[in-house]
Amino acid sequence: MMDNVSQITMFFLLGLNETNNHRFTLFFITLLCYCVILLVNISVIVTIIMDKNLHEPMYILICAFCMNALYGTAGFYPKLLWDLLSPVHVISYSGCLVQAQVIISFAFSDLSILSVMAYDRYVAICRPLEYHSVMSKQKLSVIVCFSWMTPFCIVGMNVFLTSRLKLCSPYISRLYCMNWMMVKLACFPAETAVNNILTYITIITYLFHGLFIVLSYMYVIKTCANSIENRAKFMQTCVPHLTSLLIFLVTILSDVIIMRYGSKDLPQAFKNFVAIEILVIPPLINPLIYGLKLTKIRNRILVVITLKTK
Repeated sequence: MMDNVSQITMFFLLGLNETNNHRFTLFFITLLCYCVILLVNISVIVTIIMDKNLHEPMYILICAFCMNALYGTAGFYPKLLWDLLSPVHVISYSGCLVQAQVIISFAFSDLSILSVMAYDRYVAICRPLEYHSVMSKQKLSVIVCFSWMTPFCIVGMNVFLTSRLKLCSPYISRLYCMNWMMVKLACFPAETAVNNILTYITIITYLFHGLFIVLSYMYVIKTCANSIENRAKFMQTCVPHLTSLLIFLVTILSDVIIMRYGSKDLPQAFKNFVAIEILVIPPLINPLIYGLKLTKIRNRILVVITLKTK
């Protein structure tokens, strides 16, 4: 067994095994989806960067949110497009670790940024006189860096522990690499104890993020109930954030449930759909929500489009 373990240098991704008859159709649909994701996210990013009137905490956080979407999807779509044109779906051992690192840290960074967005709305609506001192550009820069780097380091520790495991199988029954799926390939389950502990610590940490978001919006809703002006502000700025949060939670929880507790009897097509939700729906829908709902971004994009058509 030990000799066989040392020879694993690549993994076979089994998620596409049942799609051979529709490979080219799926390729063009995936390519179109990725192009739209790039277009809408880059449009929002460029709009916020170019317009100094949008250099406010809420819009800077939206910009960071869209940048994170580009980071996460870059770890998935190019490889999937390549696999759809290839007869064999393989990925190197190191490539698998990198893909797991990118996709999982993208998901956790999304939740971190959503937490900061919730706090931003809480301060703006519940403590408006303190807003500019609490959410100064300097403090915001530090918070955004933490929102990216902390998930990256936490996931990095998980992936590092996985890299030390002795694996007995090169087959992963997904479209892409995930840390937990690699841990399940370990030859000796006893060796995964530290991985499991760190995984549960990570899950608990980000459950507290979710609890923080809920409490923040509870205070916001309580404050808005007594003011027509605050209710209008809530509908304008908080509803997009809550929509993004709901989309994120539905997509990530469904994938986690299927990955950790799902039945082997589920069709592969359904498992694929659940697996890619987090990499399709939030990166595609979130920029559209912010671009259409938030007046300043929508108006700025319309001005740019009008100037280009003249």
